Amino acid sequence: MRRRRRHARPRRRLRWLLWLVLLVAAWLLGVAAWIVHVGNRDQAGPADAIVVLGAAAYDTRPSPVFTERIRHGIDLYEHGYAPTLVFTGGYGDGARFSESQVARSFALREGVPNEAILIETLSRTTHQNLLRARDVLSDHNLQRVIVVSDPLHMARALRLCRQLGIDAIGSPTPSSRFRSFRTQWRFLAREVYFFHRDLVVTPD
Repeated sequence: MRRRRRHARPRRRLRWLLWLVLLVAAWLLGVAAWIVHVGNRDQAGPADAIVVLGAAAYDTRPSPVFTERIRHGIDLYEHGYAPTLVFTGGYGDGARFSESQVARSFALREGVPNEAILIETLSRTTHQNLLRARDVLSDHNLQRVIVVSDPLHMARALRLCRQLGIDAIGSPTPSSRFRSFRTQWRFLAREVYFFHRDLVVTPD
């Protein structure tokens, strides 16, 4: 009897461990599915401004990822969704121009009038992008905004908007540069990590 009880305890622990692993896996899959779902949903509608989240820029050129975000913001502006574009993004290490300055130059070349563009030049992270954008919006009495970013980035961006009190709807880029399975998987894994990190740590 004692020997059977001794054998039963490890088996019970193993079953509980297996259930725990399955629960964690199901939770992570659920979070990933939610991120994908939000990223596939375009909520674009009438707004006061279009906020384009920053990404890397190489001197005077936006990176391919940033280019797609800028183009989509301009497209929304040209279709009359909002009269103002707000570009975000500060200076990278050793950069001559901030991401938002590069985006403004790009938009001007595409025919967007200077008076329709607002920028902030201090942010380095998604949270800072939105925090600084909130200040710009407040200064110009702009309320409802469309947030533009990559599809897999949209869930976190909108959650941060809610935390910061920004009245936002999302419009993910339809032509994201993250197209291959490998790049999409890495991006998704990163966003799942940030989802949980932001629950316990105040974003930068």
